[in-house]
Amino acid sequence: MPTEVRDSRLNDIVEPNVELEVLGENFGFTEGPIWHPQDKHLTFSDIPSNRMHRWSAANGLSVYREPSQYANGNTYDKQGRILTCEHGTSRVVRQEADGSLNILASHWDGKELNSPNDIVVHSNGDIFFTDPTFGRSDASGIERPLELDITGVYKIDAHSGQLQLLRSDFTQPNGLAFTQDEQHLYVADTPQMHIRKFAVDEDGSLSGGEIFAHETGQGAGAPDGLKVDSLGNVYCCGPGGVQVFFSDGTCLGVIQTPAFCANFTWGGDDLLTFFLTSSNHLYRIPVKVPGVALF
Repeated sequence: MPTEVRDSRLNDIVEPNVELEVLGENFGFTEGPIWHPQDKHLTFSDIPSNRMHRWSAANGLSVYREPSQYANGNTYDKQGRILTCEHGTSRVVRQEADGSLNILASHWDGKELNSPNDIVVHSNGDIFFTDPTFGRSDASGIERPLELDITGVYKIDAHSGQLQLLRSDFTQPNGLAFTQDEQHLYVADTPQMHIRKFAVDEDGSLSGGEIFAHETGQGAGAPDGLKVDSLGNVYCCGPGGVQVFFSDGTCLGVIQTPAFCANFTWGGDDLLTFFLTSSNHLYRIPVKVPGVALF
């Protein structure tokens, strides 16, 4: 599908008439794509199907983890271990070298987390994740009552493993991403249709939180997966596909998808391949600005 150009600078990022290439289809709802920069494969979640998949140019598609506990967001830590947000168990887990899963977070203040959703790792090893309520419905997890009365952004300390609630002034926090210098953290709030920007203090706490950008436009989608490319441009799923913002909050346009796009990432040898998890499809397109490797 062609892009929706709102500012000519979008043409420096992606060709205006780029066509989506289908890598996989007939999924339930795809999410959480992550690229392994050494082994050259993409791992992603299919939430309602309760599994995770892996794709590579050499081997095509395969099931990576089943059951996945209705896994949503994934990332790699600095040692190349997969971190996963599980909707079905309200846990954040890390896959160790032997394949076992180590539980990093499951409760706050003696109560189960809602349903950890998306996750990023600071260069110092601290883990940041969002905890909306989406995974406590049968549409994207397991229907069950809430134990917490907040929806927050949390940090797992790299050294102590201690869980810290950073902010809880959201409706439904979703995607999150650091700026290149890690001095700020962007967080999407889905029902509010906006992205907020927080300062990351030396102790890992968050301050500020002003609105960086509002999402507007036609088509399915709302603020969801969120990432920053190697030039500091901000990408966030939204109406019509993936919306691209300059670092000052100007929306440059939309990389369009036929259906709701929940997340995306960069891959390939030069990180110039853009993978999109869009409803029951996995797509890719070439882009002109590379992403940033996770480790």
